[in-house]
Amino acid sequence: MTSNIKIKKINNEVSSIIIDEPKTYNSLSFNNLSDLLKALKKLDTDKKVKVIILEGAGKGFSAGHNLKEVRGLKKRDKYLKLFNLCSKVMLQIVEGRKPVIAKVHGAAFAAGCQLVASCDLAYSTKDALFATPGVNIGLFCSTPMVAVSRKINRKPMMKMLLTGDPINANYAKEIGLINDNFSKAKLNNEVLKVANKIASKSNLTIKIGKQAFYKQLEMPLSKAYAYTSKMMTLNMMAMDAREGISAFLEKRKPKWKNK
Repeated sequence: MTSNIKIKKINNEVSSIIIDEPKTYNSLSFNNLSDLLKALKKLDTDKKVKVIILEGAGKGFSAGHNLKEVRGLKKRDKYLKLFNLCSKVMLQIVEGRKPVIAKVHGAAFAAGCQLVASCDLAYSTKDALFATPGVNIGLFCSTPMVAVSRKINRKPMMKMLLTGDPINANYAKEIGLINDNFSKAKLNNEVLKVANKIASKSNLTIKIGKQAFYKQLEMPLSKAYAYTSKMMTLNMMAMDAREGISAFLEKRKPKWKNK
């Protein structure tokens, strides 16, 4: 069966994963989630790829789970399998070594909004919409709220969850769900600009930093400082940190060993 998840090489250091099933508004079905997980893992272990961009084909980013599929599952173990698989995809984005940037247009609803929130960075078109609308169909967005509630404050999160109402790109930026929004004509170039900038840094440093960022968030303050002190020491012992400091002091461009 042909996969709806496409990998596109943008340049030597940046690759894009495209959810390409416009007829279901890029739904996160069993097959799409499974193939998305494989694609994320593949790029995460590809030594040439430094940054991953995640996007949707057609009219929008993703409408979330395929409700026709969900309605047909009927059994508890099948529901649990689907939601656990979705959670594995989100965890892969967070726990993976490479930065993942969501490039959003159209709607990012329910698990699609969860996907945006799970990414390290997110940029959208000015007309993009975000929602956790499960309450409208009697299915509270419990797994999507895990990712989204870790990016925005409680009051706006609860309003999204309790009303199901979508929010626009400007408000999504204001509450921290996305980094910024641009016109349709500018979005691709702006995302690529950020991706290329990140790709120019030391790969090892980015990997250490990304891991440390998410782990320390879940720790009490004193433990977070103890943990990050260890991680900075680990980072400092690497050749790239020494090269970076030397390059800065010598006013030259660094030559990363772990580029």
